[in-house]
Amino acid sequence: METSELLEIIARDEDSKHQFKANITNDASLAQEMIAFSNALGGILIIGVSDEGTISGLTRQDVGRLNSLISNAASQQVRPAINPITENIKLDNGLVIVVHIPKGISKPYMDKNGVIWVKSGADKRKATAREEIQRIFQSAGLFHGDEVSTSTMTMADLDNRSFSDFYEKQYKEKLEDQALPLKQLLDNLNLSKDGILNIAGALLFGKNVALKLPAFIIKCVTYPNTKIDEDNYIDSQDMTGVLKNVFDDTLGFVLRNIKRKQQGQGVNSLGRLAIPKIVFEELIVNALIHRDYSISAPVKVFIFSDRVEIISPGHLPNNLTIENIKQGNSNIRNPILASFATKILPYRGLGSGIRRAIEAYKCIEFFEDRDGNSLKVVIDKD
Repeated sequence: METSELLEIIARDEDSKHQFKANITNDASLAQEMIAFSNALGGILIIGVSDEGTISGLTRQDVGRLNSLISNAASQQVRPAINPITENIKLDNGLVIVVHIPKGISKPYMDKNGVIWVKSGADKRKATAREEIQRIFQSAGLFHGDEVSTSTMTMADLDNRSFSDFYEKQYKEKLEDQALPLKQLLDNLNLSKDGILNIAGALLFGKNVALKLPAFIIKCVTYPNTKIDEDNYIDSQDMTGVLKNVFDDTLGFVLRNIKRKQQGQGVNSLGRLAIPKIVFEELIVNALIHRDYSISAPVKVFIFSDRVEIISPGHLPNNLTIENIKQGNSNIRNPILASFATKILPYRGLGSGIRRAIEAYKCIEFFEDRDGNSLKVVIDKD
């Protein structure tokens, strides 16, 4: 790292990727900082600079001691061990150690007592909420939100007619004619375990889903202006039920609330949609299949006078970025739902949906909020 770059970072103050320490004497405390960075996006720990950005500097003796402390903390105090890279940079006030901590590839990282540390803005804290710990496992590919047991939905909550129709259409065989017991069949299809439906099974073929899984819905609201106004809206509806119904109802809500243009058609025609239908098909199905089901929150669709917003729980998984999802890169967060969606919804599972939406309509932007753990798609109206 160049001296000018270091000084620029110090001038900007601490954030989620940069932490300052005047000095460190405790390897357990140091390990906690490194664990929090590893469980997030990685980061840089700068030793020899106070929290206020004052460069206190280190002596050569400090540097020798601290490098030994860093090595010990990374190998003995972190589970699994990590491999930070250090740089010693000379400034006017003394030496500064820059510790580069990479984004972890074996999450979750924890201290020797089994505590998982995560970033919270510029600070760190213990991960305590079940959902938060699940998300860390999910980011490491050790856990998928759609495979989690519902705990309260059994085979009695299965919509037998819906599942039977799907089975016959997909496998060209009546459900009652196949040899396996229904419980075993659902387990084999990764829709349940020991007779308890998982999230995927419930969302695809469950009854009374809104009562048992009330967070996994889509909330749609149309506002007359450009801001959310709880007391002044044009249309509002919660889309509930199985995934196919939620998709159909959400698409219908959007299409009836989007303006149409006559474009030379007769006055008795409905006119053409100002925004192509395929845009909403692709983006709604993307929200349903790729949202984070470890977060108990609904997808939100807001229609304003100048734009449409689709807000999904969960930021982009793993190494995905806004730019590469536009190019068709994908990372399947919910593999069970994705495998069934190709048979139930207009979903191909090839990472091409967002690219098709953009090709059909250019005025689409994506905004990732990692602190708020959400992804927002904004479709500007003409």
